[in-house]
Parts: sequence; C-alpha cells; structure tokens
Amino acid sequence: MTTPVIAISSAGQMGNAIGHRMTRRGARVLISLAGRSQESAQRAAKAGMVNASDADIAAADFFLSIAPPHEAVSIAQRFAAAIARNERKIVYFECNALSLETTKEVGRIVSAAGARFVDGCIIGAAGMPEQDDAGPALYLSGELPSDVATLLTLGLRARSTMGPIGAASALKMAYAGLNKGLTGLAAAMVVAATRAGAAQALHDEMAESQPQLLKHIAHSMPDMYSKAYRWDFEMREVARFASTDPEVEKLFECMASFYAGFAQDWRGDKKVASQIDEFLATLSSSDERRS
Repeated sequence: MTTPVIAISSAGQMGNAIGHRMTRRGARVLISLAGRSQESAQRAAKAGMVNASDADIAAADFFLSIAPPHEAVSIAQRFAAAIARNERKIVYFECNALSLETTKEVGRIVSAAGARFVDGCIIGAAGMPEQDDAGPALYLSGELPSDVATLLTLGLRARSTMGPIGAASALKMAYAGLNKGLTGLAAAMVVAATRAGAAQALHDEMAESQPQLLKHIAHSMPDMYSKAYRWDFEMREVARFASTDPEVEKLFECMASFYAGFAQDWRGDKKVASQIDEFLATLSSSDERRS
C-alpha cells in the first residue's frame, strides 16, 4: 500500500494536532517551517511531521490549509507557483474560517495553478490524537475527489455538506458567528457587570436560570484570551458572510472591534482580562461553597 503524503500549511495548535493524528496512522506529513520559530519546529517534530520545501509540499497527495484565517489567501498565493510547476496536481483543502468571497478567491488562485480545490472547514477542538479520541470534524463541500476517502483512514472525521463550493465555508461562518459571537457578547456583559459591581448578582441569577449558558461561558472565555487577535479577522469574515443583512453585518463588525480591543488589552496591561478573571473567580468560589 502506498503511503499517503499530506501537506499541512501551519504548525499551529490545530495543524499540529491533525498532523500528529495522521502520522500515527502511517501518513507522511509535510510542513514548511521556513520563518517559523524553534518552538514551532520542535512541536512539528514531536507530532512526527517533516520539514519540506515548497516543491516537495506541492507534490503531496493532499494539502490542508490550516492557519489563522487572515493568512489563507497569502498561503494560496505562496504555494500556487510550486503547484503549477508540479505535473501531478495536488488536492487543495481550504480549511480556514473564511467568508464565501474569500474562499472563492483562494479557489481561483489554486485552481488556476492546476490544483483540485475543495472547500472545507474544521469544527471542534484539536483533541488528543495520542488517546485516539474522535477529534475535530472536517466538513467538505463542492465536487469531492474520489480519493478523499483516504482522509477517513487517517483519523479525520471527513463529512460532506452535500452542497456546492461555499457550503462548508457558510457552515463555519454560521458556527463561528454563534459560538465566538456568544463568547464575545458574554465577555462584554461580564466586564460591564463587573465594573458596575453586579458580577456576583449576574452569576447567581445565571446559575439559577441559565446554568448551561453559565457553564459554557466559564469554559469559553479563558480560551478566547490568546486567540482574540485571530477572532477579530474571523468576525469580519462573518460580517462579510452576513452582508446581505446590513444590520447583522454591523453587529459582527462591532464584535470584530471588540476582539481587536481585547487583543490589544491582552498584549498590554490586561485590564479587561483581569475583570473577566474576577468574574470567573466568583464562579469558582461559588462552586466551592456549594460543594
């Protein structure tokens, strides 16, 4: 049996987790570490991935673009030249959180280079591949190549949206708008309540009337701290996705601005983050009193 060769665009948390998942199942996983830190190189090596040139990456069976969404177009532009020079055309999966317009732009770039383009999105946490958990789901749309079944043997839950190119992107936009939009809204209201001296009262009321929502935001808000700089761009892509409704578009532009401001706070004095931490500490102390 021929060993499948997979290329992954970025050695971030999700890219490393998926690369690790596939190397453990016998795939050869390539990644470009040009310009990346020593820490990134160490993470990639630990996941079993191999540093490769753009030419070697373009000769792989599959390319998974997994990166901060603002890098998606530049990644496509970077690898297009190498793809065009390679006789055997790679299957290019765009897996980032992008609006339909940006997805189509990526598709035009790599298709012009001769790649087979597949619109996709990843939903779910990176997971723990060493424990053989289910891991995140890779949703795909558009015309799927017959060899996409290979991904199923490598530990990815690949699923078809049964829709045209853009359906997977639309799914990701709707999911991100709900999930990260809710997290941003919760963070904004927690900060406002904390500044007004109502954090404990907000917690007590939510514990009584919205316990599942309280549990969700207690989990999601700390995860947002270091990712807000990426979620800024993602919310702007959601705004483009919702642009047929101007009021909804404005809503997510405002959410993007919130995340941009939070990212600046996180890089600076962390004043806003500390106010959220105070609220989360209120949750912890209340939980201890109940136990």
